[in-house]
Amino acid sequence: MLERAAEIYEKYNFLSEKLSDPAVLGDLDEWTKLTRERADLEEIAQKYAGYLAVKRDMDGAFSEAERETGEMKDLLLEEGYACREKLDKIQEELKILLLPKDKNDERGCILEIRAGAGGEEAALFCGVLFRMYHAYCDRRKFRFEVVDLNETELGGIKEAIVNVTGKGAYGRLKFESGVHRVQRVPETESQGRIHTSTATVAVLPEAEDVDVKIDEKDIRVDLFRSSGAGGQKVNKTETAIRITHFPTGIVVTCQDERSQLKNKEKAFKVLKARLYDYYRTRQEQSTSADRRSMVGTGDRSERIRTYNFPQSRITDHRIGMSVHSMEDFLAGDLDEMIDALKIAFDERRVSEGK
Repeated sequence: MLERAAEIYEKYNFLSEKLSDPAVLGDLDEWTKLTRERADLEEIAQKYAGYLAVKRDMDGAFSEAERETGEMKDLLLEEGYACREKLDKIQEELKILLLPKDKNDERGCILEIRAGAGGEEAALFCGVLFRMYHAYCDRRKFRFEVVDLNETELGGIKEAIVNVTGKGAYGRLKFESGVHRVQRVPETESQGRIHTSTATVAVLPEAEDVDVKIDEKDIRVDLFRSSGAGGQKVNKTETAIRITHFPTGIVVTCQDERSQLKNKEKAFKVLKARLYDYYRTRQEQSTSADRRSMVGTGDRSERIRTYNFPQSRITDHRIGMSVHSMEDFLAGDLDEMIDALKIAFDERRVSEGK
């Protein structure tokens, strides 16, 4: 592991020197290429540089301690042991940094939220999650573009499909896939009893054109009038799009835009993402099994996270972590939870040798 880190460190320094070469400075394409290559190595190179610095301090402290006696020897030994602890921590961090990266992490994603068990209360909770993710994407400067939104008359959401664009969107949101459970007293509950409802979330990496090829003979495109909760939201012309992919049975609907062309573009983007996920998980059976276990069926007993409103507590059951600020969390303050999930996931990969 340290040998690999040393190789990256040397290459990073080599690229740094090369970028100051006048010949490279005069070639914008070459300079851009080398700059990107160096940027990919920077985090590991800097971590390894820190490792070398701490190792020098440790070796120096232990070496001097051999020539000292009494209190000075004790102080130098204490410094050396403290450096050794730092080295152990840095090595663990290097292990995680050297793990193979998920090629999809830097992509955008398709975010799908659906009401599960609980009727209208589940639809209202689905709306809460929709607004929470919208707020989170605003914080991270991700573009949040609605593809399809199926609302209820009471302001809930039966289903929402969103295209999230921005570097690293999938890598941040992929841990949200699964069943989310809410415990709260509905506004319509006169007895003050706590109800339990669920919503399912699926996060799919955005597919690029090179990832998925769609044969026209394998699909059918239908036009229909947009539907909604009523009033201004109902379209009088056939601008909504439904695409059916025969080989997989996948159906995508988009009726958010008033333009038929825009709806068609959005629907194809979602179809490509679902097909990419479908074929990717078929090839990687373990990944497919993981995703099925994460998303589940939406039953109340299946959950990755619980939102307990009476206690203002959000608990992620995969890592046993709880946060106690419901208002901030629902306002999009998700990074603490997502960071903890990412660390736990990486640590598990290290322990499993993956």
